Amino acid sequence: MTKAQASNALDRALVLEMVRVTEAAAVAASSLIGRGDEKAADAAAVEAMRKAFDQLYMDGTVVIGEGERDEAPMLYIGEKVGGAPGTGPKIDIALDPLEGTTITAKAGPNALAVLAAAEEGCLLNAPDVYMDKLAVGPGYPKDVIDLSKSPTENVEAVAKAKGVRPNQIIVCVLDRPRHADLIAELRAIGCGIQLIPDGDVAGVIAVTDEDTTIDLYMGSGGAPEGVLAAAALRCVGGQFQGRLTFRNEDERARARKWGIEDLNRIYKLEDLAKGDCIFAATGVTDGSLLDGVKHLRNGRMTTNSVVMRASSGTVRWVKGEHRIGD
Repeated sequence: MTKAQASNALDRALVLEMVRVTEAAAVAASSLIGRGDEKAADAAAVEAMRKAFDQLYMDGTVVIGEGERDEAPMLYIGEKVGGAPGTGPKIDIALDPLEGTTITAKAGPNALAVLAAAEEGCLLNAPDVYMDKLAVGPGYPKDVIDLSKSPTENVEAVAKAKGVRPNQIIVCVLDRPRHADLIAELRAIGCGIQLIPDGDVAGVIAVTDEDTTIDLYMGSGGAPEGVLAAAALRCVGGQFQGRLTFRNEDERARARKWGIEDLNRIYKLEDLAKGDCIFAATGVTDGSLLDGVKHLRNGRMTTNSVVMRASSGTVRWVKGEHRIGD
């Protein structure tokens, strides 16, 4: 398949159609907001997303999913999705049917249904391990950030490029005990820190939105979420670097199983998501990126979504109104 043919395949199979997939997952999860049951919310989103994929004319493969086949009953890595297996355009899919299961269970902010789609072979098949992440928004010199340097050095580099002092930089960090040293270092240089409880896909994307006032994202989170965030940045601009981290030999073996030999490699944006790709997300709960699902008194509900495409740089904000039960 030529590059032009692959792009046409994306035109037929994806773009606005993908919003229907994330909408379905978000709506399903929304009925469990604040109910305290993370597993039930995730299962509802997974089931709805899988059914929505089956309505699309494509031969899709999940390269980032809910885990490996023996760990996940649906939407596992390697699973085939789409309504045209063997005949439709071949598309790689990265997904998180409910990015923020704990958020949803507790009715917190920034829960999303998220996916990215790309031409076959263009998304990193990342193992389900942690990844050190560093991201900055668009408009900065190439390679302004460098994961091999310290947090202080990266803040200073971005501050210099922005024309401000380091203590005027705001960094988004996932609120976890493992980030205690990172937070202490940032506070020592006077940075503002926005701590988020979960949802690091939304946290990374926040660096692209001036309204959030966030300049940088730093810290470790799931590698699959890193690929999803990279796909979004490929569409709207920005820089991202990631490095896989491993807690034990089992995780190293898992990485090798998926073809990763250099375990210390620093991945840049296009190492994670290259070529033409599409990112789609629908809000489950209200957040910095999107409003959540709203159940209205007239038997209807509203959804808020965004869909982005790398080849055109297009960002579409989609507000939908649906009959409950559709």
